[in-house]
Amino acid sequence: MSATLFGAGQAAQAQTYVYVSNAADGAITSYALDRTAGTLEPLKTTAAGDNVMPLAISPDKQHLYASLRSAPYRILSYRIDRETGKLTQQGSGALPASMPHIATDQSGAYLFGASYSDNLVSVSPIDEYGVVQNAQQTLETGRNAHAIHASPDNRYAFATSLGDDRLSQLRFDADSGELSSNDPGVLKTQNATGPRHFVFSPNGRFVYLLGEFSGAVTTYAYNADTGTLTHIATEQGIPASLNLARGAARETIDESDKTPRIWAADLHITPDGRYVYASERTSSVITTFEADPETGELTYRHHQTVEKQPRGFQIDDSGRYMVVAGQLDDRVGLYRIDPESGEFTRIDDAPTGRDANWVEIVSFDTP
Repeated sequence: MSATLFGAGQAAQAQTYVYVSNAADGAITSYALDRTAGTLEPLKTTAAGDNVMPLAISPDKQHLYASLRSAPYRILSYRIDRETGKLTQQGSGALPASMPHIATDQSGAYLFGASYSDNLVSVSPIDEYGVVQNAQQTLETGRNAHAIHASPDNRYAFATSLGDDRLSQLRFDADSGELSSNDPGVLKTQNATGPRHFVFSPNGRFVYLLGEFSGAVTTYAYNADTGTLTHIATEQGIPASLNLARGAARETIDESDKTPRIWAADLHITPDGRYVYASERTSSVITTFEADPETGELTYRHHQTVEKQPRGFQIDDSGRYMVVAGQLDDRVGLYRIDPESGEFTRIDDAPTGRDANWVEIVSFDTP
């Protein structure tokens, strides 16, 4: 299916596919995103395995990686057919623990994993065919590791520890794939923040970090010479009108406690770096922040109700479309983003499986 790719003041043709993991069904649903018509067309459901959750796209767009969070813990490698969006499994590598987050390094030669349950991060080599092999390294972090990403220059990496309110600052050897502690190796966040997901700004100057318990997004300046972060500012993303108490680790909350609490989940930024979006599961909203391009500071703009319990969402490479998956919703939503205001409008939806939790989008230019 052809679609119009908006951006840089010109149009180009692209095939655009969306992939959503459905943990309770053990399957990945795929869709064609028609960016001319503004529609989401279901394509195929691909069996993966019990509790399939985080997904990642290789930098060359040729492969989709899927982590299975049920024993035996594995990473599945799929080749993406650029003509149809079909997934073909090519291999399966062992993971050392249940991984709620995976991401490749900038070269696509290694896959990182972060384990909430085992308080560690891992590195797995990716072979010449794009298939992830068994993990080659694990490195202990603070409690409840939740995300890991390489820096834009691929010399460093950062990992969140939700349970200890800290970020690990790591050196990364792109030749060997080895992670080691930087100096300093730990950056503390504010207490009871619950640092969860984070993204780099497209210009590589800033890091935006979402607090699962606070619902706030913190801006850090990234020093490419030292591979370290410096706090700039924090902006609250959960207005008082939502009537949510501060969050806490789910395993620490008594079953009899029915207090509605902040339970922030996912974080993404538009390709032009102008807008940052964060999801909150209890109230089922996504908050829009505007980013200052010079300072990196964020300003809360608005929030909007989306699919029920939005654990995962994604923005396409044009910055004009957002796809949202709700863990307690049987449909995924397609939204059009206004590039001037950052506001987004629901324009289509499509059926999905049970416990939809992660979204990836990939586009291929066509002749």
